[in-house]
Amino acid sequence: MTGCSDENCCKIDLNPIIEKMPKDDEIYDDSEMIKALADPTRLKIVYLLSEVDELCVCQILETLNKSQSTLSHHLNILKKAKILKWTKKGQWIYYSLNNPEMVKGLNLLLMK
Repeated sequence: MTGCSDENCCKIDLNPIIEKMPKDDEIYDDSEMIKALADPTRLKIVYLLSEVDELCVCQILETLNKSQSTLSHHLNILKKAKILKWTKKGQWIYYSLNNPEMVKGLNLLLMK
């Protein structure tokens, strides 16, 4: 590893840390999850679902006052990032968090 040439700077040996650092392909899902959460509407969806076990898509629509196509777009991004799961009950689709513990980590990240 190249670095500073000044012997008074950067005296920390980073090699042990670099060896433990996950490779890009190992943290790809994590980066996709963070990207998926980088939107106020999607954060609101996660917040809603962190307060209840599951919600019907019509309840999410009504609460967020978004168009069906806009909400569908956001829900698909959250599903693709493995943040949400869904079940179909009759004609209705219900959404829930894939991992409710994730909200604790998100709250820590947001310092709440």
